[in-house]
Parts: sequence; C-alpha cells; structure tokens
Amino acid sequence: MRIAQVSPLWERVPPPAYGGIELVVGLLTDELVWLGHDVTLFASGDSITLAKLESVHPQALRLDPKVREFGIYEMLQLSHVYERAGDFDIIHSHMGCVALPYARLVKTPTVHTLHGVFTPDNEKLFTYAKDQPYVSISHSQREPRLGLNCVATVYNGIDVASHHFYPQPENPPYLAFLGRMSPEKGPHLAIAIAQASGWQLKLAGKVDGVDEAFFESQIKPHIDGQQIQYLGEADHAMKNALMGGAVATLFPITWREPFGLVMVESMAAGTPVIAMRMGSTPEVIAHGTNGFLCDTVADCIAAVPKAATLDRRVCREYVMEHFSAQRMTDGYQAVYQQILADRFLLNGHHSPLLDLHRPIGLSR
Repeated sequence: MRIAQVSPLWERVPPPAYGGIELVVGLLTDELVWLGHDVTLFASGDSITLAKLESVHPQALRLDPKVREFGIYEMLQLSHVYERAGDFDIIHSHMGCVALPYARLVKTPTVHTLHGVFTPDNEKLFTYAKDQPYVSISHSQREPRLGLNCVATVYNGIDVASHHFYPQPENPPYLAFLGRMSPEKGPHLAIAIAQASGWQLKLAGKVDGVDEAFFESQIKPHIDGQQIQYLGEADHAMKNALMGGAVATLFPITWREPFGLVMVESMAAGTPVIAMRMGSTPEVIAHGTNGFLCDTVADCIAAVPKAATLDRRVCREYVMEHFSAQRMTDGYQAVYQQILADRFLLNGHHSPLLDLHRPIGLSR
C-alpha cells in the first residue's frame, strides 16, 4: 500500500525529548515500512525515518529563530502533499484540522487522527468537513454533538522494548511527575500530593512561554532541591529512569486529556500511575491493577502507599498487550483497509489491498 504520513513541522520525527504526536508518527511510520508498505513521511528535514522523507524546511520549526509565520510552512507542506495525492492510496494526516480543506479537493482518501482537543474555533472547520474519516485516540476524546465520521478509536502505542523495566523502585522511595509545567497537567497538584504524604517528588518537563508565569508563581517557590526537585526537560533515557525508579508516577490532570503517553511509558517501566479520573485515564488505567483512578487530591494522597503493593511486571505486561506500537499499527492498517474497501465497493469493485500482515488490533 502507498501511504503518506503527514506530521506537524514544529518538532522533528521522532522528537529528541517532548513531542507526543511526533513520537507516535515516527513509530507508526517505521512499523508500516517494516510491514512492507511504501511510505512517504512529510515532516521536518531533520526527521529520522525508515520511510522516504519529504520536507519543506530543513529542521523543526521550533529550532529556527528566523521562522515567524509557522502557518506558511504548514500550507507549503500540505500543498506538496496534495499535489502528489495521486501517488498514494491513503493520506494519513496528524495535523489536526488544517488538512481538511485540502482533503476535500482530491480523490485519494485522507484519514485524520484527532490528536488534540476541540475548541469553539476549530469546531467550525471540523463540522464543515464532518464527513471526512476521523480516528480518535480515545473514546472519551469524541464529541458526538459534532456529528463527525469517527471510523475507529486507535490508542497510541510505544516501543515497549526501548523502555527498560525496573522490577523495584529506588531507595529512598520517591514519586515522579513527567509533563509540561502547565495548569492542565497538574504539577502543582503533584506537589500538594507529595507535601501532604511526606514523599519526595521529582518533576521533569518543559516550561512553555505561556506557562512561565504559572511556573514562577505555583511551582518554583516549592522547589527546595530536597523533597521537591525539578530536573528540567527530560529525554527518553532520563524519562525512563526517572519513572522506573519511582514508586508511582503522578498524573493529576485538570482537563480531558485525549491520551496520556506518560501513563503508558510509566507502566512500561513497571511503575504504576496515580491519575485523576478525567479524559482518557479510565481507558488506560485498570484501577487497582496498574494504578489508581482518583476523583480528588485526597484520593491521590490515599493511593500513594497502595501503589507500592502493585505488581510492577503486570504493569508492563498490560502495556505490551494494549499499547504497543504493533497494536497501534494493526489498528491503523485496519482503518486504511476498511476505507479502501468501502471505496472500492462503492465503485462496484473488490479491493485488492485486503491483505493484513498481523491480527487486527482495533477498538471501535
């Protein structure tokens, strides 16, 4: 199958540190190549991939101080993609709503993964193109009121083998928090949980410009280098070691997170997750098995000592079964095949492409 994968240009594929979408795109693209598909990746020029790489800019946009109008590069990229639409059987966009106007102008079908959230502004464009095929990354992410053509839910996956397993937490014990230092990710709540329970907390994550005031007022005053430690932005190895050595990873989000890769990465290292029961967390965490779902900060505090009793190997096995890169790729293959089959049947033909290489891992 000839497949175009279209990634945001803000970060390279795969990302050196933070970048959930680009990590997923990188794993999916390489898996599809390994399965024998003819894949072209449209991404920043510094991306690393097994696919054929096409780019309109030599590096991730966030690294180029000369770039001021990011939207210009998105339009250039999408113009290149859709000028070549006839070269592909399927175009897979990870660009949110910006590819929608282009997708409606060509015969080649585009699959749109909904990595982000809906806003009053982007809802107008999604509603305009509601008949396009969409894939949600969790059931909780969907908005039925918009009437979008959501053909499947395919959970994000990770390369489990690249995550070292930690059968025991470090001593002295500590809690971990990984994520952007922003109100919706809840680092301030993680601090409150650690302070109330008396546990050491190690935080890692970047501070975006829009969150600098929040970090300065709500996070920095509590960082004492002893009980509350801030380690800055973490790369893959650092994240794995930080979460793997913890008794539990805190995920006290304050918003409807579409999918939290941190939860899966933590469990792959063997570390259970204590999370607020919001967004996708009930779809990722099996309460009492690989973590705990909480409704309040007090619930999170009460869950801390219980997390130490959970079987860390079970945490990893759960990820291998439900959230591997292979499982994710099988899900997307099923989506591609179904869309092409429907199109061929609509035209009175049988699709010649219905030859899957692995059992389907698709959640509808």
